[in-house]
Amino acid sequence: MLKALFLDMDETLCDTTAANRQAQQLLGDKVSSLYQGSDGQTFASAYVTGIYREWTDAQRQRYMPIIEQQSEGAFRVQLIRDLLAEQGIENVSEADAQLLQDKFDSDRLDAFDFYPGVMEFLSEARKLFSLVVITNGPEFSQVPKVEAVNLADHVDHIIIGGQEPEQKPAVSIFEKALKLANCEAHEAIHIGDSLKADVAGALNSGITAVWIQHQQPLDAELGINPHHTVMRPEEIPALIQDLHQS
Repeated sequence: MLKALFLDMDETLCDTTAANRQAQQLLGDKVSSLYQGSDGQTFASAYVTGIYREWTDAQRQRYMPIIEQQSEGAFRVQLIRDLLAEQGIENVSEADAQLLQDKFDSDRLDAFDFYPGVMEFLSEARKLFSLVVITNGPEFSQVPKVEAVNLADHVDHIIIGGQEPEQKPAVSIFEKALKLANCEAHEAIHIGDSLKADVAGALNSGITAVWIQHQQPLDAELGINPHHTVMRPEEIPALIQDLHQS
């Protein structure tokens, strides 16, 4: 019997890509207006890549100590200064970089929202199941996003990876979700968009895995095969209804 739904947040419940896209555009426009001769959109694209930690080895060596010894915010300020320096814009102060970082964060939160129909789905699903959100990412960025959509009003529990000893796909974080939902692994379903984090984590924990594919290819070399696949978040309610009735 199905008792719990575990749900990823970004790209599962909420359209993070759209929010990132809008904030990136506005950040690029701001940089172009502030610094003559700069390529604001190239800068903004690299900034988004950087905050998602899609780093070169050299960037990893530079930024991980800042995160570990200072903070996520300090890393993002330094990233801005470095990316501007790459365009020949030297001596940008920490204060000016902080203003740019704050602008991106504010613009992203303004645009951050559930996918259409998600609130209604959560309201109906909560009548039948315990709902637990498991989201990876640093507390710095995830807590404001959780608050922006009042997520706590729509689900029973929220687990933020950056506040835990391990993040998805670690079994420990799924075990915590099972305890919160007071159920066994075979009584839960996990839904998410990442094969490596969501699907692999659920499979390793003995939990039924639902993959939201979006436009991603299924990489056979990974050897990660979800139990069920939907193309878009709006297909989730029908799938859950079918699984609940079966």
